[in-house]
Amino acid sequence: MMTAALRRQRPRRLACWALMTVLLADLLALSDTLAVMSVDLGSESMKVAIVKPGVPMEIVLNKESRRKTPVTVTLKENERLFGDSAASMAIKNPKATLRYFQHLLGKKADNPHVALHRTRFPEHELGVDPQRQTVHFQISPQLQFSPEEVLGMLLNYSRSLAEDFAEQPIKDAVITVPAFFNQAERRAVLQAARMAGLKVLQLINDNTATALSYGVFRRKDINTTAQNVMFYDMGSGSTVCTIVTYQTVKTKEAGMQPQLQIRGVGFDRTLGGLEMELRLREHLAGLFNEQRKGQKSKDVRENPRAMAKLLREANRLKTVLSANADHMAQIEGLMDDVDFKAKVTRAEFEELCTDLFERVPGPVQHALQSAEMSLDEIEQVILVGGATRVPKVQEVLLKAVGKEELGKNINADEAAAMGAVYQAAALSKAFKVKPFVVRDAVVYPILVEFTREMEEEPGVRSLKHNKRVLFSRMGPYPQRKVITFNRYSNDFHFHINYGDLGFLGPQDLRVFGSQNLTTVKLKGVGESFKKYPDYESKGIKAHFNLDESGVLSLDRVESVFETLVEDSPEEESTLTKLGNTISSLFGGGSTPDAKENGTDIVQEEEEAPAERNKDDAGEQAELKEEAEAPSGDTSQPPPPEPKGDTAPDGEKATGKENEEKPETQKPSEKEEAGPERVPPVPEEEKKQKPARKQKTVEEIGVELVVLDLPDLPEDELVRSVQKLQDLTLRDLEKQEREKAANSLEAFIFETQDKLYQPEYQEVSTEEHREEISGKLSAASTWLEDEGFGATTVMLKEKLTELKKLCQGLFFRVEERRKWPERLSALDNLLNHSSMFLKGARLIPEMDQIFTEVEMTTLEKVINETWVWKNTTMAEQAKLPATEKPVLLSKDIESKMMALDREVQYLLNKAKFAKPRPRPKDKNGTRVEPPLNASAGDQGEKVIPPPGQAEDAKPVAEPGTETGPEPIEDEPLELGRPGAESEQKEQSAEQKRTLKNDEL
Repeated sequence: MMTAALRRQRPRRLACWALMTVLLADLLALSDTLAVMSVDLGSESMKVAIVKPGVPMEIVLNKESRRKTPVTVTLKENERLFGDSAASMAIKNPKATLRYFQHLLGKKADNPHVALHRTRFPEHELGVDPQRQTVHFQISPQLQFSPEEVLGMLLNYSRSLAEDFAEQPIKDAVITVPAFFNQAERRAVLQAARMAGLKVLQLINDNTATALSYGVFRRKDINTTAQNVMFYDMGSGSTVCTIVTYQTVKTKEAGMQPQLQIRGVGFDRTLGGLEMELRLREHLAGLFNEQRKGQKSKDVRENPRAMAKLLREANRLKTVLSANADHMAQIEGLMDDVDFKAKVTRAEFEELCTDLFERVPGPVQHALQSAEMSLDEIEQVILVGGATRVPKVQEVLLKAVGKEELGKNINADEAAAMGAVYQAAALSKAFKVKPFVVRDAVVYPILVEFTREMEEEPGVRSLKHNKRVLFSRMGPYPQRKVITFNRYSNDFHFHINYGDLGFLGPQDLRVFGSQNLTTVKLKGVGESFKKYPDYESKGIKAHFNLDESGVLSLDRVESVFETLVEDSPEEESTLTKLGNTISSLFGGGSTPDAKENGTDIVQEEEEAPAERNKDDAGEQAELKEEAEAPSGDTSQPPPPEPKGDTAPDGEKATGKENEEKPETQKPSEKEEAGPERVPPVPEEEKKQKPARKQKTVEEIGVELVVLDLPDLPEDELVRSVQKLQDLTLRDLEKQEREKAANSLEAFIFETQDKLYQPEYQEVSTEEHREEISGKLSAASTWLEDEGFGATTVMLKEKLTELKKLCQGLFFRVEERRKWPERLSALDNLLNHSSMFLKGARLIPEMDQIFTEVEMTTLEKVINETWVWKNTTMAEQAKLPATEKPVLLSKDIESKMMALDREVQYLLNKAKFAKPRPRPKDKNGTRVEPPLNASAGDQGEKVIPPPGQAEDAKPVAEPGTETGPEPIEDEPLELGRPGAESEQKEQSAEQKRTLKNDEL
């Protein structure tokens, strides 16, 4: 019986050990990271937010104590500048100052956006990478940086800001990207984050992050009724309109929880505040040229510094005109030391941007079309982004949406950063936040294309081009899909491309770039068929994943085979029990209820009307595959083939919305298990089931040929990482050198000032002060003449030399400053210790808790301390102030610590000492009160009940014989029998007590 019980416990013990291992791994992960960050990357500025224990969702302040930082990087031969420092350098050195470089991410050299960047910023020299056909910034022959490297620098700088604010290292981050970013652009951002050493938890669309922030702070307003909200986000570089549906849904893990679902997205890549500023800049440049007409001066547009000044003034002018009807633009020394001053009205500004304002309703219409909704279904339109503050934008948008007013109840600048950092906390293992379900949507559909031979007539073969939609437009993600190729027995290839992009205009399509993503070449298909000749092929299954960042990946390709094997109940029972036990403890297991909630089973239910009563399994499979083919399929399904042909025609794509499913639950298992479970199984078939299906999976080799934009090769990526690390080390060394130079300069000035102060003159001679002053003057001259070329080590050595020269002087002054406080504290401690010792010696012998040795030791320490103090002070009085003192503050502290240690020892002993038992009186029922007992304590007596003897009274003192419980709460009844005699006995007892006290 014992052995059987132990055997039953083994699976549970194994599962418990596995659970403990998982928990330990989580704890180790928590120890590495306790803070996470988010970076809201805008075209003009970025916002950084963090979450750490005790600091929930806080915007990080930069070095200038501002909540947003310009997305600007200045790259020189010997230094780098970021943020506001770099923005100020845009005028002094516009060629080395890079702005709005995110528009070049994932773009080839022939992209219209590259030409647009050259037009807007002609001072930037763009080179071409011959391998990837991308562009890079050519600042000098030695300085060449790709847009990914520049973004990596900026992300590294944002992390340094977050780490300084959080006061701890940070590696995990959520980064926002525009919703219209395609696969190449998203991969470019991930590569930039890798260069910066950041672990990206997720690339979240900025419109989704804004919607999440809006929903999190209005959680109580979300219920089972769907609420449709439109967010109109016009930033500096682009405009995105998003339709979001909020409602509570039932989740398996946490019950009813709020959810946001992206229903529609519309965008304009170039409509934003930057284009308005460029129009203003062009207008101001024309006014300046007119003012200087006839002076034979150059066109201001040919001067990069002057144009940088005009762009900064246009930015300010746009902001001021949002609240004023007109404003005066003025720039001192715009070009050739000539000042510029001109009046600009809001009407002129609106006329300059007329065509831009006409494009404002475009994203709204595109969002409604993609969501298949009307404006009547939209409850509220909320403004996001800095450019929405322009009054004309609000006027045109209000007319386009037909609402009474536009919602402005959200922080237009920080909403995306706050939503992204909430998502970062939710994804991190270090924090627990209230669940909020986020269902983002695919903006660009993705499909699989392949070609195969078909024999339509005997002896006549033709090629058929097939398309299967993997991820449809506005479909939710993250999501996994599996497509099965049934008609291939040898190596073949297929293509992954974008789907129908008809919703994009001709210009947007040119900006979009290549519509072909990847060519997948499979190797080893024929070998897998040769390896399992007796098995039935279930097709070649390709597993795709569109992750949380919206990046598509091909996880694996497998060749699946199946055969019938005899069942072995005895072997299966033990393993099945073990697996079921572990699965149940971890919340897993393949129960029928769990399978009914899967996406694949739902698709099987859709094909329920198919003819399942046919005997031909091949025809059933064919109907199943065609029923699962997406509705957006461009090719018509072929007609059913004769029953004799069992080979299925067509491929299928199935989705797995729940990413947490174990890998053992592959679609092939569910596809075969589903139809068998639907029809009832007769009793005769149940008895005649000697065999079961066994599946075998063979991994297929995959070769990917990227067609849209090749990623950086691994060796180049490593070189870029090393390049950025070297630049970071160089910046740190420069900061260290500047810190050393500042410390040396500050020490020289402060010491020269101190030499004239009375307390320093008192403890130094004239000769010594002159020597120090001469050394300081020489060091100051050296710093001015040769300090610019001095290394950090040289500066630190010079500072150490000067500190050593002044060490004695500073020491004497510091000691004299400390003497009054230290000596006063020593006197107080000596007085209190002496009083404590005197009181300890007055304790009677019967109550004494201290031994004679302890009190003698304390007395010895007190006397030695008094002697040391008097002797040392007498010696110090004989020494001149310019000599090294013999009375040192550290010695005073040492004496105080030794004396305090002895006193504390006796105090602790008295605190935990127990009182000694009292001697008994003649009757054995009374003891003498202590000497220090108060009169009130002596007068309190317990009166026994009538008839109880005096010697039977309970005694409160410990260690004596106790009687029955005293009745303390019972009042004395006057006039009852025996009360007078009891009072007499009590007074007699009090007299005896007083007499004993006198003794």
